[in-house]
Amino acid sequence: MSEHKNSNSWSLALVALGVVFGDIGTSPLYALKECLHHAKPTPDDPLGVLGPLSLMFWSLILMVCFKYLGFITRATNQGEGGMFALLTLFRSAHDRFKPHTSGAIVLIGIFGACLLYGDGMITPAISVLSAVEGLALLDAKLGTDLAHYVVPISAGIILSLFLVQRHGTARIGQAFGPIMVLWFLTLAVLGIINISSYPGVFSALSPHHGINFLLHHGHDSVVLMGLVLLAVTGCEAMYADIGHFGRPPLVRSWYFIVLPALMLNYLGQGALVLSDVNASLQPGYHHFFSLVPKAALIPVILLATAATIIASQAMITGVYSLTQQAVQLGYLPRLKIIHTNPNVRGQIYMPQVNYLLMVSCLALVFHFKSSTNLAAAYGLSVSLDMTFTSLLFFLVAREVWQWPLWKAGIPVVIFLIPEIGYVSGSLLKFMAGAWFPLVIGLSIWIIMKTWTDGRAILFQAMQRGRLPVQFLVDEIKKDRVIRVPGTAVFMSASADGLPLALLHHLKHNKALHQQVVLLTVRFEQVPYIQEETRHEISEYHDEFYRVVLRYGFSESPEVFDDLCQAMSEKTKVKRNGITFYQSREVLLTNGPGKMAAWRKKLFVMLSRLSRPATGYFELPPRQVIELGIQLEV
Repeated sequence: MSEHKNSNSWSLALVALGVVFGDIGTSPLYALKECLHHAKPTPDDPLGVLGPLSLMFWSLILMVCFKYLGFITRATNQGEGGMFALLTLFRSAHDRFKPHTSGAIVLIGIFGACLLYGDGMITPAISVLSAVEGLALLDAKLGTDLAHYVVPISAGIILSLFLVQRHGTARIGQAFGPIMVLWFLTLAVLGIINISSYPGVFSALSPHHGINFLLHHGHDSVVLMGLVLLAVTGCEAMYADIGHFGRPPLVRSWYFIVLPALMLNYLGQGALVLSDVNASLQPGYHHFFSLVPKAALIPVILLATAATIIASQAMITGVYSLTQQAVQLGYLPRLKIIHTNPNVRGQIYMPQVNYLLMVSCLALVFHFKSSTNLAAAYGLSVSLDMTFTSLLFFLVAREVWQWPLWKAGIPVVIFLIPEIGYVSGSLLKFMAGAWFPLVIGLSIWIIMKTWTDGRAILFQAMQRGRLPVQFLVDEIKKDRVIRVPGTAVFMSASADGLPLALLHHLKHNKALHQQVVLLTVRFEQVPYIQEETRHEISEYHDEFYRVVLRYGFSESPEVFDDLCQAMSEKTKVKRNGITFYQSREVLLTNGPGKMAAWRKKLFVMLSRLSRPATGYFELPPRQVIELGIQLEV
C-alpha cells in the first residue's frame, strides 16, 4: 500500500518540500542566470529579460501545473509513480500491440528511465556549485580571492554527502522540511524586496513576451528553450515520489509554497536586471546572490548550500529506488542493498550505485568547474525523459484507460509543444556537454538490454536440461531415492520442473532430505502485492512442496519469514533446520545464444557482479549451500 494513505496531508506537504521540490526549488540559483547570459539583454530592449521570464513562468504552468499535477500524477500503478510504474501500466495492455511494436515501446520506456541516471549525476554537481559560487561575492568583503576555492569546497561537500549515505539519513532527514520552508520563504522575501526596483517586471507574466522573443530571435530562441528547461528540472520527481506522499500534499506544497516563492524570486531577479542592465552585464554579477543584502550574504550562502544538499540527497535516494525497481523487474543484476533503517524497509543504501554517482559527480565538478559550464550538460536527459513520459502516458490513456483519441491526444500535444523546444535547444548544446547524460543513459540502457537478453538465453538453456517434477515424485514413490532428516529448500527461477541445483545435489549426494521445498521468488508488474496473495503452496507428495512467493517491484522482500509463514499452513518447520540450495552459474561465451560476442562478455561480467539470490534475499549465510553449474550462452 502507498505510504500516504493514513497520514496527515499537511505534514506530508511539509516533508515533500525537501524530497520532491528540492531540485526545482534550487533552480533560481542558476536558471535565470543562464537564460539571460544567452539572451544578452540591452538597456533599450526589455524583451531580453521579459521574454525569458515569460517563457520560464509559462513552462512552470504548463509542465508542473498542467502536465504533471494535472495528468501524469494520476497515471499511477497502485499509487506508485515513475517511469517504471508507467511502463508496467503499459505492459498490462501490451498484448493489444504487435510483439515488435510492444517491444520497441518497452525499450524506449526503459531508455527514459536510464536517462534519469545522468540527471542524478548532474543535479548534485550543478546545485552545489551554484550555491558555493556565492562565495565569489565575498571577495571584496573579506579581502581574499574565494573564487579559487569554489571547486574544492564543492567537491568536499559532494564527497561528504556520498560518504554519509551508508549511515542513512533518518535523523537529519527530519530537518529537511523546515530547512526547505526557510529556503522558500527566503526566495519569496528576496524577490519581493527587489521587485520594487522595477514593478513593470510583472508584465512578464503575459505569454506574449515569450512568444515575441521566440518569433524574433530565430536560432537563439531555440537555444534559449534548452536553458528555460532549467526552471522545470525536477518535475519527474513529483511523479516518481507520488507513492510516498499522494497527490494532495504535492498540490498543496506546489500551489501554496513552491510556485509563489519561485515566481517572486524570478521576478525579483528580472526586476533587478531591468533596473540596471549594464550592471548585470559586468563580470562577477550573480543574478541570485545580487538580490541579497550584503549583511545577509553569508547566511544565505549557507542556507543555499543546505538546500542544494537536500536536493542532492533527494536525487540520490531516487536513484537508489529506481535501481531497486530495475533489479526487481529483471532489468539489472541483483546489486547489494543495505537497509539503513530497520524500522522502515524503504530506506536503503546501494554501495555500487553510490560509488558510481560519487565518482561521476566529482568528475563533473572538476571537469566543468562552474554551474554555467555544467548547465550545457544539464537538460537533455530531463527533456527526453519528459518527452518519453508524454508518449507513454498517451499509450496508457488510450489502451489501458480506453480514452478516446481526442481526450488523450489534446493534452499530450500541449505537453509536446514546449518539450520539443526543450529537446531541440538541448541538442544544440550537444558538443558543449549535453552528450554526457545521453552517453550515460545509453550505456545503462545497453547494460539493461544485455542483462535481460542474457537472462532469457540462460533461462532457455536451463529449461532444456530441466526434468518434470513428476519424474522425481515417481522415483520417491518407488523408494529409489534415499531420504535423510532435515529440510532442503531449492531456489528456482522457474515455477515449472526440477531446479538444476536439486538434480546436481541428487547426482553428487545420492540422497534427498525428508522435507523438500522448491522455492520460486517472483516479482510482478505491480508495486505491491496483497498479503493474502503473497504465497502459493502446493504439495506434490508427502513432504515435497512447491512454494511461490510474489512481490511487487517496489517492495523489499522478506523471503525467509514469508517462506516459513507459507510452510506453516502445511507442515511444521524449524527455521534453524532449513538448508537453502542455490545454483551458481559458471558461464561460457561459446554457446548458441544470439548475442554479439562483446555483449556475451558484458553479460558474463554482469553475472559476476550479481549477488546470489540467497544473498540478495538476506538468507542466513550458514544455512546456504551453493552448487556450481556450467552453462553456455
